[in-house]
Amino acid sequence: MKQTITAKLKLQTDPTQFVALRETQLAYRDALNYVSHYSFAHGKTSNRRALQHACYDEIRLLFGLPAQMACNVPRQVGATYKTLWTKARHNAQARKAGWTRKRFKGLDQPPKYVSPTLTYNYLRDYGFKQEQQVSILTLQGRIVVPYRGYERHVALIGQGATIGAAKLWHDKPHKQFYLLVSLELEVEDPTPETHSQVVGVDVDQRYLAVTATPTGQTSFYPGKQIRAKADHYARLRKRLQKKGTRSATRRLLAISGRERRLKQDRNHLISRRIVDAHSQSLIGLEDLTHIRERTKRKRGKKASEKQRRANRHASSWAFAELHGYIGYKALLSGSMAIKVDAYHTSQACPRCGHTSLGNRPNKGLLFVCQECGSRLHADLIGARNVALRTLLTRQDWVSTGILSVSPDVSCEEAKAQRRQRFRELRWSTDTSSRLSAWSD
Repeated sequence: MKQTITAKLKLQTDPTQFVALRETQLAYRDALNYVSHYSFAHGKTSNRRALQHACYDEIRLLFGLPAQMACNVPRQVGATYKTLWTKARHNAQARKAGWTRKRFKGLDQPPKYVSPTLTYNYLRDYGFKQEQQVSILTLQGRIVVPYRGYERHVALIGQGATIGAAKLWHDKPHKQFYLLVSLELEVEDPTPETHSQVVGVDVDQRYLAVTATPTGQTSFYPGKQIRAKADHYARLRKRLQKKGTRSATRRLLAISGRERRLKQDRNHLISRRIVDAHSQSLIGLEDLTHIRERTKRKRGKKASEKQRRANRHASSWAFAELHGYIGYKALLSGSMAIKVDAYHTSQACPRCGHTSLGNRPNKGLLFVCQECGSRLHADLIGARNVALRTLLTRQDWVSTGILSVSPDVSCEEAKAQRRQRFRELRWSTDTSSRLSAWSD
């Protein structure tokens, strides 16, 4: 089984090399915007071959890009338009289903590329040399630049890891270039024998993550302090956007970067602690795809200030990023993360199976089952339900030899059958024979 990671290499450039790399970046960005406008004017096409056939000569002539870079530009623009068309299609489906009334506006004008990050192909645009040096292609030809990086990543580059494409990134505040190199590693294929334990992970705002195992182990990762900082940044953004000056815009960019790094740091920390605490495990995560569209919330003038703040909290935290960090770190540590159906994980009682919105009084942190009277922390209830569904997935893996890494959404019949099995799950081993397979 293969797993891809990114090595961040710090380039130690001299002034001449710095100028050469910067000029190449800006020319690449200008070429992206040129092809983006061409695509928009010709039916917003995402066909990469058609874009390359139509724009290749102009890219070489107008921007002076080398041949391989001139090929990468139409591919990147085509991928951007393909993503936008996919989002537009999903938006149309969501509007038809009544999940949202907002129309997707991403194709109303040509996508504008602001970041000067450019893509390099291994052995064509860049290559590694001895003594921690890398050869990089620029508009003026190749330059050889020494680099530094995380010791483990540097060792993987020199010891036969499969090296892929790289991105040249410029840290503008520090005037520093980084080369982000894709590395493909071989990891052991997971088996039911090597992944004998399961753990469920529930994500939320008040507690960014809560974990639970069928053996009773639980962990809480609070988010109150981080959310307070995020609220502070939100208030600053609101004031600066209202001001609207150029200096306010520059300040907004600095704040957005600071907030992004804050969330990345916390997500890295939480994912590392979860993976380290549950080695050789099957880690269950909720499938939150289209959760914003499927969640009914009051918006606009109908919503109170408290509801608008809750909407911002629910929409602003990078839960997909946290899931991604857990996923790749789990594979590198001998575990594996899978997605399970998030349907009513916070409303279903894991003891008796009763599912009701009334089990969450005032949508607070307390879960009170209206059927059996069980009282527990609401996020812990969600984590236990995710753990039970992960355990059910592992049992299917043992019996069929096929591991389902995400819930089947192919048809309504499959959903109904899967959710009927969820209703039969029980947390106590005394009330259900389904947990007896835990000992295999």
